[in-house]
Amino acid sequence: MSTVPSPSAQTRVHIRWMIRRDMPEVLAIEHSAFDYPWCEEEFLRVLRQRNCIGMVAEHGERIVGFMVYELHRSKIQVLDFAVHHEFRRQGIGRQMVHKLVGKLSSQRRNRIGLLLRETNLSAQLFFRVQGFRAVEVVREHFPDTGEDAFAMTYHMDEARLVDDRMAANRIAKQLGN
Repeated sequence: MSTVPSPSAQTRVHIRWMIRRDMPEVLAIEHSAFDYPWCEEEFLRVLRQRNCIGMVAEHGERIVGFMVYELHRSKIQVLDFAVHHEFRRQGIGRQMVHKLVGKLSSQRRNRIGLLLRETNLSAQLFFRVQGFRAVEVVREHFPDTGEDAFAMTYHMDEARLVDDRMAANRIAKQLGN
């Protein structure tokens, strides 16, 4: 059992592979979400790499979120992740994280990593609620501002341990311990 809540969200989405014609909507979300957004050329450069995957979250005919990630031998590295501002706090990001967690296995890729700007408190809190832990500060990671990054990791096995500790604590609290 993982700490990522199941995607029983208010707004259900279909998560599929990103295709070229999605780019205008993805760019619009990217530009509204970030002070230093990727441009179309950056998306295309990253997505042309064999180990990089782009996915979009669709609600009806509208793209309401996206993620870009790299597949490594033992982990998935999230490079970009955003939800349209009108659709935040409706469970779409949680469903996207749930999709990533579903790609983990104890035999191969057993963790998800990402880097967040130190000033992006809302993303830090969101990913923490999803079961990610801050594991490192990467000094001056972002060249556009010189800003530090927080490296956060979701580890499949640690998520199970956290669930077990939470269950034990809940029982202990009921027993007055």
